[in-house]
Amino acid sequence: MKALVLSGGKGTRLRPITHTSAKQLVPIANKPILFYGLEFLAQAGIKEVGIIVGDTKKEIMNAVGDGSKFGLKITYIEQEAPLGLAHAVKIAEDFIKGDDFVMYLGDNLLRDGIISLVEEFNRTKPNAQIMLVKVKNPSSFGVAELKDGKIVKLIEKPKVPPSDLALVGVYIFDKNIFKAVNSIKPSHRNELEITDAIQYLVEHGMNVKPCIVTGWWKDTGKLEDLLEANRLVLETMEQKLDGNVDDKSKIEGRVVLEKGSEVINSIIRGPAIIGENTKVINSYVGPFSAVYFNCKIEESEIEHTIVLENSNISNVARIEDSLIGQNVNISKTNKKPHAYRIMVGDSSCIEL
Repeated sequence: MKALVLSGGKGTRLRPITHTSAKQLVPIANKPILFYGLEFLAQAGIKEVGIIVGDTKKEIMNAVGDGSKFGLKITYIEQEAPLGLAHAVKIAEDFIKGDDFVMYLGDNLLRDGIISLVEEFNRTKPNAQIMLVKVKNPSSFGVAELKDGKIVKLIEKPKVPPSDLALVGVYIFDKNIFKAVNSIKPSHRNELEITDAIQYLVEHGMNVKPCIVTGWWKDTGKLEDLLEANRLVLETMEQKLDGNVDDKSKIEGRVVLEKGSEVINSIIRGPAIIGENTKVINSYVGPFSAVYFNCKIEESEIEHTIVLENSNISNVARIEDSLIGQNVNISKTNKKPHAYRIMVGDSSCIEL
C-alpha cells in the first residue's frame, strides 16, 4: 500500500500567515501539521508516499526532504492549480501504479492515527473506505448519507445537509478510483470533487465502506481549529525539561522546554511548550501555548496562543487566543504621541 498526501492549496482561511508559509507547515505543539500525517503513515507500515504540491512546493520540499527522517520514500507530484481533490488523485495515477493507497489531507489531524483504519481495509478489502465524523456544521464539508450502514449518497458542502456525518480528510482506495476520477466532470467550483468520484463508485456497484472516527479529528484550516488542535496535542504531551530554568522561575504542570531554551524569572504553566533557543524573561506563559524556536517573550503574558519562529513579544500586558506569525515583533512603546503603530499584511485580524 502507498499513500498520497495533499499539500497544495493556498490556505486562504489562515491568511496572512499563509501568504508567506504553507498551511501544512504551521506548527501544532511545535511540530508542523504535515509531519503528524507523515508519521501516522509510517506507523501504519506505509513506505512510499507521493506528496501533491503547488505554489508552496519549495517550502514543502525543504521541510520534508526525501522522507528518510520519517522512514519514508517521498515522490513530489506537482499540481498546476488547485483543481480539486479528485484531480490530485488523477495526476497521481502513474505514481500509484494500480496499488491500494491512503489519501491523506496534509492539514488534517487524527488523534489515533490511521493504523486501525489501514488494518480494517486490509482485512475487509472494500474498493474504498471513507472516514466519517459527526460535526456541528456539516454544510462546510463533504457529507455522507447512510442507509442501513451503507453509503447511498455523498454531497460536497450541501446547503441542506442530509446528515451530520462529514468526510474526514483520510480515504483508502483501490485502483477503481482512477476510473471514477477520469469519468466525472468538474463541479460548479470548477474542481473535480472527491465526493463525486466516490459517488461514482457507489452508483457503479463498488463496495464503499464507511468508518466512523471515534477519537477527535481536526481540519486545521481555520484559526479556532488550529488553536484547538494545539490544545488537544499539548494535553497528551509528557513533561520534558531540556532547557535552563533559573531559581526564580516556576514550572507548573506538563511543560516541555526544548534544548537551548531559557526561562528567567518567569512562570510557565502547562500544558505548554517552549521551543529551541527561545527565551522567556520576566513573563508568564499560560496553558495551551506553543512558542516555536528562536523567540523571545519578555515582560509579557501569553496564554492559549501559538507563536511562530523568530518572533519577539515585549512589554505586552496580555495576549491570548492568538496566532503570531514568523519574524514578528510586538512591543509596547513609550514614544509620544501614544498610539498604536501597526504594520500588517493582507487579510489580517487585529482586536484591540
